[in-house]
Amino acid sequence: MLLLISLLGKIILLFCFAKCNLICCFFFLLYSTDEWKKRWVESKHRPDYGKFQLTAGKFYGDQEKDKGLQTSEDAKFYALSTRFKPFSNENETLVVQFSVKHEQGIDCGGGYVKLFPATLNQEDMHSESEYYIMFGPDICGFGNNKVQVILHYQGKYHENNKTIKCRINKDTHLYTLIIRPNATYEVKIDNQQVATGELEDDWQFLPPRKIKDPYARKPRKWDERLQIEDPEDKKPEDWEDFEYIPDPEAKKPDDWNEAMDGEWEGPLIPNLKYKGQWKPRIIDNPNYQGEWIHPEIDNPKYKPDPTICHYYNISVLGLDLWQVKSGSIFDNFLLTNDEEFAEEVGNKTWGIRKDIEKQWRELYEEMEKRKQEEEAKKRKEEEEEREDDIWGLEKEENEEDPEEEPGNSDRQVQEDNEERGLLGENEEVRVDQKDEL
Repeated sequence: MLLLISLLGKIILLFCFAKCNLICCFFFLLYSTDEWKKRWVESKHRPDYGKFQLTAGKFYGDQEKDKGLQTSEDAKFYALSTRFKPFSNENETLVVQFSVKHEQGIDCGGGYVKLFPATLNQEDMHSESEYYIMFGPDICGFGNNKVQVILHYQGKYHENNKTIKCRINKDTHLYTLIIRPNATYEVKIDNQQVATGELEDDWQFLPPRKIKDPYARKPRKWDERLQIEDPEDKKPEDWEDFEYIPDPEAKKPDDWNEAMDGEWEGPLIPNLKYKGQWKPRIIDNPNYQGEWIHPEIDNPKYKPDPTICHYYNISVLGLDLWQVKSGSIFDNFLLTNDEEFAEEVGNKTWGIRKDIEKQWRELYEEMEKRKQEEEAKKRKEEEEEREDDIWGLEKEENEEDPEEEPGNSDRQVQEDNEERGLLGENEEVRVDQKDEL
């Protein structure tokens, strides 16, 4: 039994201690300021793993109590784990519970946790490291989001057959997986059941209990036709089912030579009495025997296994993730064998602050929207001011250059015209003088 103290507060801590005297509380962790770095190990398998930071994020129910581990670098793999005293869930219920907030509006990435055996080398943990359970939301693209429940059995990983949709908004959500010793399971989101059933039915751990009898064959005379054509229905004698008929008024040309031209066929015209293709009416099949169902027999290869999902030496919880856009915050981890206790812990952590967080998130988004609008307005005003400055400079340059001023240009044209007029008069004077000579 191991309980790691958090920032949750004295009331909740007393609650947890009291409960843990009655049940086996395998692991319970929230965070104090830098203590998490002593209890969590960063893998060195790759030199470029993304870094986690301790924060409550941009919006929260309580700034201190809602602190969690947040991914902080985009387009990164993450590999972080923490170790606790080994335990087994043999003949015990196993509850895996944690909360995650995708406040960045995750587009593609994981939000799940993994449980590892005690043999894991934490400093070498990577995506191929053997694990027992992978549980939590997995999102990549619009509409492609689900809760992964991957369980290890006889050296293979088995994904759940049911598609369980996860939550993709920016609020914190509580995820709970319950595996019972009677080989049943339950998945809850925000303490509400979203999936339940038999482990054998929803994972392909074992061969099927029943198989089709390999010696059974459908009888040759087995009639599966629900309806048939009425064998007593006859086509009326006057039923015209030719759409076109030979033109009765057409005559073979007198010069038609069958030896040269072949047999003469008159042109076709629409049949005015045409009623369409006749078909017998449809009636219920009096010999209908129903759909033949292949008989099943017990599968000789099936052997029940009462130890399905019984894991031994569970000792490490890890965050082995890939995220395109970072910002997910993981918090409120709990491993226990008591379903009611897990629900109570969820209600006293995530539950009491979820509404406040949602209100703060809506306020934060409204403030961000206003901020963006103000920045857009400011950019527009700055652009308009720059345009005014450019126009003012152009105007000053035009005023300094008189040749480009409209008034100066007009005066220049007038002076040019007057000069041409004087030249014309001088020419006339010279012509007159020449005539006198």
